[in-house]
Amino acid sequence: MRITVPAPGVARLEHAYVNCYVIADERGATVVDAGLPRMWGMLPRALAAVDREPRDVRAVVLTHAHFDHVGFARRAMRELDVEVWVHAEDAPLAAHPYRYAHENPRAAYPVKHPRAAVMLGAMVAAGAARVRGVRVVRHLVPGQRLKVPGRPQVVSCPGHTYGHVALHLPDRGVLLSGDALVTLDPYTARTGPRIVAGAATADSALNLASLDALAATGAEIVLPGHGEPWTGGVGEAVRLARAAGAA
Repeated sequence: MRITVPAPGVARLEHAYVNCYVIADERGATVVDAGLPRMWGMLPRALAAVDREPRDVRAVVLTHAHFDHVGFARRAMRELDVEVWVHAEDAPLAAHPYRYAHENPRAAYPVKHPRAAVMLGAMVAAGAARVRGVRVVRHLVPGQRLKVPGRPQVVSCPGHTYGHVALHLPDRGVLLSGDALVTLDPYTARTGPRIVAGAATADSALNLASLDALAATGAEIVLPGHGEPWTGGVGEAVRLARAAGAA
């Protein structure tokens, strides 16, 4: 487990190669992506990094609804009495987080990329095989500025999933990109800005095209769903992701 503060009022909790984030302001805290089940017990320390505690959480916002982003969402709803937000296209996936579209067969990836097998093993140990979905959700609308702590703006960027969004914090120069743009692909173990391999991406061509929407934010810092924060500007991250292409 690692907890860092990559931008003012934003904490990053990384465990088993998965990131979730806390955005804090004077009204409380928003959790962005619910990681894996074992990360629930680590959340209080991430909140403390931005001077908040569990009772300050007002919402859980999902960039998308794969199992490694839904992990403790149900528990947060029950124990913190908060709403979970997701794009309508990903609402069925939030209820069944293993039923996701993907371009390529998954079984071959650990054979072709043995370093990734270690990462996937760590995810399983953190509860990746026992995520329970959530059925009661609020729907994100592209372009909407959410009335939750941090006031993130919803940026539509489908492709990794059909309802994938990013969250822009324009006053902080930060973009939470989810898995639309990562700096670590857990299916290949490759690092640097890129999209996730077809083992977990529904439509790589659509994902690459959606990077335009990320670039348009002009964010200075990109906080991905997997991998280290990127501080070289979103435009350069998008350029490098396109150069890397699909995997």
